[in-house]
Amino acid sequence: MFLQTNDKQFGFWVLRRSGESNIGIANRFGISRQAVSRALLLMDEKIGTILQEMAQANQIAIGKIDAERGILLGRSIPFQTAAIIFVSKKHGVQVWYEHDGDCGTCQRYTECIELLWDYATELGFKIRNTDHPTKMAEELFTRIKESMT
Repeated sequence: MFLQTNDKQFGFWVLRRSGESNIGIANRFGISRQAVSRALLLMDEKIGTILQEMAQANQIAIGKIDAERGILLGRSIPFQTAAIIFVSKKHGVQVWYEHDGDCGTCQRYTECIELLWDYATELGFKIRNTDHPTKMAEELFTRIKESMT
């Protein structure tokens, strides 16, 4: 299933995830609260399905799913490590495996830092400024795991 991040329903979902109420979203778009509620229910279902399909495609055993926030926690079967699948407004659906990366030599160094900062910002988390993406990921995903218990 493909996630269209420019879809109006996805926009409602992003606003709710950032703390906007259903009535606030309805007022912003000049529609009924019920229309927003229906759109969000459909979006939660779609996000949940996408997270589950990504887990299956990446051989990740599902631990917990939070479709309202777009987060799946699990464990990679082939890599035998923790994994997280998340939905980002800017970066789409991402899979991240817990690992000790050699970030200094990685070609994706800047991309990883940007992804982690963007995702932390989307969720409203503050993470320490560091030049090591693996440490940033550890901090962010620890906070996410704690928020899901």
